[in-house]
Amino acid sequence: MQGRQIGPAELEQVRALLADHPDWSRYRLSRELCQVWDWRNHAGQIKDMAARSLLLKLEQRGWVALPARRCPSPNRMRHKQIRPLPHPTYPIGGSLSELQPLQIQELGQQPEAWPVFDSLLHQYHYLGYTSAVGQNVKYLVRDRQGRDLACLLFGAAAWKTQGRDAFIGWTAGQRQAQLHQVANNSRFLILPWVRVPELASHILGRVARRIAADWQERYGHRVALLETFVEQGRFRGSCYRAANWICAGQTRGRTRQDCRHVLQAPVKDVWVYPLQADFRKVLCQ
Repeated sequence: MQGRQIGPAELEQVRALLADHPDWSRYRLSRELCQVWDWRNHAGQIKDMAARSLLLKLEQRGWVALPARRCPSPNRMRHKQIRPLPHPTYPIGGSLSELQPLQIQELGQQPEAWPVFDSLLHQYHYLGYTSAVGQNVKYLVRDRQGRDLACLLFGAAAWKTQGRDAFIGWTAGQRQAQLHQVANNSRFLILPWVRVPELASHILGRVARRIAADWQERYGHRVALLETFVEQGRFRGSCYRAANWICAGQTRGRTRQDCRHVLQAPVKDVWVYPLQADFRKVLCQ
């Protein structure tokens, strides 16, 4: 559960924590559980959101009884309202060289740019956008005149997918231990009024050369492989192919909530991009 092995001893620890502190909120309980288990990410921060999800799953299975909710979830992202911002939409064309040098901003330390990033993805990406949770890195791309061109979002990798896992060649235990070293390109948007040949593959290449260092700076560890899912019938994945990504197979049209094998989702091509030559050795430890 949440990447942890939960057996009788761990379950008893959770039950004891609940019994000893019946007046504590769910928020405080999740943070205290992290302290008890020394449950932290690679940057040393407690994983209170993962702990909260684990407690909810235990309750859903009838194994524990949590205190009543006192207020809406402290996860502000769940209730986030994105306000569309005014921006120019006049066509941007020509050649790639006419836009260079591109400005590719990693937004972790630039909160003033977050509303622009959020607004553009929310309005123009076909999947929409509300928020990013967990470890993530955001990029906003502008041309030499400061005009917005593209947005990219990388976050947590899929728990398992056959094509990627076969490409890596790891076991279930290795996947559980090393999945944090894979990042998922969950959003890539070239703004609809931007029509510049080779721009998308150029951006992917530029980002691939820096994302491991950016991830290291933000979270205290590097990533060794990138992945993304490209919906068949809607896209061909041409920019990923041109940027030397590798098609590792297809999804099965199922979702992570498909516990009864009945839900259907669009089939997607699985594309991967190794960030270092020995990525298999790193991921299969």
